Amino acid sequence: MRFRQALIKYSYKYGVSAAAKRYKTNRQYVYRWRKRYDGTIWSLADKSHKPHSHPNQHTPSELKLIFDMRRRNPHDGLIVFWIKLRKRGYTRSITGLYRILIKHGQMAVKPKNPKYIPKPYEKMLFPGQRVQVDVKFVPAVCLVGDAKDKKFYQYTAIDEYSRYRYVEAFEEHSSYSSAVFLEHMLKAFKFPVHCVQTDNGTEFTKRLTSNKPTPTMFEKALKEHGIEHKLIRPYTPRHNGKVERSHRKDNEYLYATHTFYSFEDYSKQLKAHNRKYNRFPMRPLNWKAPIDYVNAFLNDGEIF
Repeated sequence: MRFRQALIKYSYKYGVSAAAKRYKTNRQYVYRWRKRYDGTIWSLADKSHKPHSHPNQHTPSELKLIFDMRRRNPHDGLIVFWIKLRKRGYTRSITGLYRILIKHGQMAVKPKNPKYIPKPYEKMLFPGQRVQVDVKFVPAVCLVGDAKDKKFYQYTAIDEYSRYRYVEAFEEHSSYSSAVFLEHMLKAFKFPVHCVQTDNGTEFTKRLTSNKPTPTMFEKALKEHGIEHKLIRPYTPRHNGKVERSHRKDNEYLYATHTFYSFEDYSKQLKAHNRKYNRFPMRPLNWKAPIDYVNAFLNDGEIF
C-alpha cells in the first residue's frame, strides 16, 4: 500500500509515464490505482479476488433443499447430513456441501454431552472392611533371558481403608491361583477381612460366562472364610480404582525400569517393590505410610 501511495504521488508530480518508468510498472497500473485512491492509504489495499459467481455453483433449489434439511436435522454431522441429502436427489460432492455449510453458517450444532457426576465413594471405617483384588499382566518387554516368551501375573490385594497391599507373583491366572492368593493374603494381612471386591474376570467368577454359573474355587474359598464377595459393574474398572491406581504406580516404578530373568527373580523383585510401597507416605493417608496407618489403628485405635 505504501508502494502504491508513493507511485501515485510521484505520478501527480512528474506524470504517469515518468512514474511508470521510475517504479518499473505500466501506465494502466498507475491509472487503475489513481482511480481508486481517495487520499487514504487503506483505499490502496487489495480487495478479495474471489469471483462473484461460478458456472457450477449451487442452484437456488439445491440451497433451499440444504437449508430445509438443516432446519429438520440441526444436529446431524457432515457425512450423515450428506447421505440424507443424496436420498433426496442431491448430487454434489461432500466437499462442496461442506463449503456451502461453512459459508452460510449451517454446520451441525452439537448438543453438549450430559455431564458425568460420580457418586460419592463410600469411605471405609476400619482395616479389612473391604479389600480390592485384581490381576495385572506383566509386560512382555520386561521378560528377558530364561523368562522370555513366558507369561507372569501379578495378583494384588489392597485394603481400601489403609492402602496396605499384598502382592504375589503367579505363572497363571485362574480360579485356582486366585484361591491360593486369597489364602496367602489372609495370612499376610494383620487384620480380618470382611469383604473382597473384584472385577468379573473368569479367575474370580463365572457370572458373565454362563447362564447358570457355578461357584469358582475363589468364591468357594471366600465362602469358607465367611467373606463377602462384591463384584463391580462389568467393564467399569474405575469402581476398582484403588487397585488400578496402584497398578499404574507399579508400571512407573517397577515395570518401566526393571527386567526379570526368571520367575524366581520376578517374584523376589516384586516383593521388594511392595515393601517399598507399603512404607511410602501417601497424601490420602495424611502423608503416612500404609503400614504405619494400619499399626496406628490396630495398636492405638487411632483414626486419622
